[in-house]
Amino acid sequence: MITALIDADILAYQAAASCEQPIKWDDDLWTLHAFEEEAEAHFDGMLNGIMEKTKANDYVLAFSDKENWRKKILPTYKSNRSDVRKPLLLNHIRQYAKDNYSCFIRPTLEGDDVLGILATSNKPIKGDKIVCSIDKDFKTIPGKHYNFKSDQFFEITEDQADYWHMMQTLTGDSTDGYSGCPGCGPKTAEKILTPLVSTEYWAAVCKAYEAAGLSSEEALVQARVARICRASDYDFKKKQVKLWSPVETTK
Repeated sequence: MITALIDADILAYQAAASCEQPIKWDDDLWTLHAFEEEAEAHFDGMLNGIMEKTKANDYVLAFSDKENWRKKILPTYKSNRSDVRKPLLLNHIRQYAKDNYSCFIRPTLEGDDVLGILATSNKPIKGDKIVCSIDKDFKTIPGKHYNFKSDQFFEITEDQADYWHMMQTLTGDSTDGYSGCPGCGPKTAEKILTPLVSTEYWAAVCKAYEAAGLSSEEALVQARVARICRASDYDFKKKQVKLWSPVETTK
């Protein structure tokens, strides 16, 4: 039994964006239109393509909730997206998916978190699972993966996932609106982390933040928003996130 855990936020966005057509009516008038049936067919086609590629027997489409737990920790999280125009039919395709397919939406969780929790837990879904997305952030999730943009399969170990989590903590993500450690790009972060084992990552991250004039508390905020939830980061009874803390602070 193989279950495809699919990033439906991206699938819906791509389906809605793919069918937009601009028309120039005269010298100074342009309009933008989109047909619902075309976007729905595109969504269906992408989903079927993922199922065929992964040879999955079942699937879950994970959508983000309207509320986002990260914004309580870092109010600027994804605030840079507020003025960005979304595809005309995005809301329609989201509703279409919910009406016609098996979807997971959980209070305050992003779709990424839903996939991360399901991928690392044996409780809700039994058997083999494969996370399907095009987002580089999913390197922070242990397990099997399929990138449906590059058509590549890969597997991430827990140590590799921890490494990429600390990489994100250092470099930040301008797309998601968190800055990371000032002056720390991918090459610098790689130099900091590569010689170390996972139990040494956090001390090195804090040292880099302190060298940049920031505290370990500020590093912890960045690490928490950079962390895609795993099963260990979620309280299934209370249905809420357990904020990540480094091993050193929990001894």
